[in-house]
Amino acid sequence: MEESEKCMDKEPVLGGCDPDQRNASGEHDSAQSTAPENEPVKSAESEPTRSRLKLFNKVMEKSFQRLITDASFQRFARSFHPLYKQNKQMTEAIHKQFISDLQKSIQEDISRVIEEGELHIKLDELDKLEELAKNTTQPAWRPSGCPERDLSSSLVPYFQAQEEYLCRELRKLQKENTALAERVQAGRQAIVQTEQRITATVEEWKASVGDMEAFVSSVCPSETFDF
Repeated sequence: MEESEKCMDKEPVLGGCDPDQRNASGEHDSAQSTAPENEPVKSAESEPTRSRLKLFNKVMEKSFQRLITDASFQRFARSFHPLYKQNKQMTEAIHKQFISDLQKSIQEDISRVIEEGELHIKLDELDKLEELAKNTTQPAWRPSGCPERDLSSSLVPYFQAQEEYLCRELRKLQKENTALAERVQAGRQAIVQTEQRITATVEEWKASVGDMEAFVSSVCPSETFDF
């Protein structure tokens, strides 16, 4: 009897642990089970956001691959079945050339659209705006329901900026006009001074010619040449 009682007393211990230890182990197991579930969330939060340009290139690449897949040789052969019956090798060569030209044409068109629309710059600007918006706590703008108020709130800053720009341009033009007027005035003064110098030179030349004539007439009077 004593041995059976001892065994019965020892059974809870042999069962593993007491209730407090079971609760502690249960909490530990639940913590371990919930830890892996939270790990993907942290990794998703820490994962950097893809740029819109890379996403655009990836979407265009997938669309391009689907287009090439749809333009398979089987469909091409069904569309040109008489040619396929006559010469399979020529049909395959034509299909390869068609796919090559199609790829080249589509890639050139996409590159032209990106260059003409400056998509790389605009998509980068959108990425920057998104990064800036993450740090802002203010709510985004929403229409108030009054079109006049919304229109004025959006147009008034624009008109103020335009007014400041026009004022700057006006001041710049006024400075340029003042500089041009000074240059014109300086040119006129230079012309007047040049005319004065020319007049003085002519007067000096006339005076020297008169003195020369008087000297010649005094040295060689006209009577000495009469016979």
